[in-house]
Amino acid sequence: MTRLVLFLEEPSAEGMLKGLLPRILPDAVSFQCVVFEGKQDLEKQLERKLRAWSVPGTLFAVLRDQDSAACKAVKQKLVDICHAAEKPQTLVRVACHELESWYLADLTAVEQGLKINGLQKSQGKKKYLAPDHLANPVQELERLTSNAYQKISGSRAIGPHLSPDNERSISFKNFVAGVRKLTQGG
Repeated sequence: MTRLVLFLEEPSAEGMLKGLLPRILPDAVSFQCVVFEGKQDLEKQLERKLRAWSVPGTLFAVLRDQDSAACKAVKQKLVDICHAAEKPQTLVRVACHELESWYLADLTAVEQGLKINGLQKSQGKKKYLAPDHLANPVQELERLTSNAYQKISGSRAIGPHLSPDNERSISFKNFVAGVRKLTQGG
C-alpha cells in the first residue's frame, strides 16, 4: 500500500485533512500527518524529517499557510528544502492566506460542520467568492460564526463536509488537484 505523508504547520490542518483526504485518496493510498509547532518549526525540521524517511513507496506533501508572506516566496523556500532533502517530487502547497480561506469558500461545509443554520446563504457575497484574497480569514470566520469557530475543533468538524470540487479558493483547488495527481501516479 502506498502512504502519503503530509507535513503540516499546525494541528488544525490535520483535523481538516482527516475529514477530507479519505474522500479524495484512492483506496490503495493511506495517509499520515506530521504536525509541527508553527511555520518556523516546519521550515527548521522539514529537511531532516524528509531526509530520514526511507520507507519505499512513500509520497510526500507539505502544506503551510501563506500568512502575510509572499506566496511564491513561501512555496519556493519549501521546494528548495525538499530538493535539499533529496525529495524533489514532494508536493508543496500554500493555503492563501490561511486554511480558514478554504472554509470560507465552502460555507455549506461550515454550516454543516458547526451546525449553524443559514451560513451558506452568504456564499454569494464577493468576499466569499474568492476568499484567498481576504487578509484575515480567521477573524472573518469567527465573526461569521459568532465565535463558534475554534481552530482545531472547527477544522475537525468542517473537514468531512468540505467539497473536494469547490473552486472558490484557488489554493484549495490546487491542493486537491495536486494530491489527486500525486496519489494517482499522474
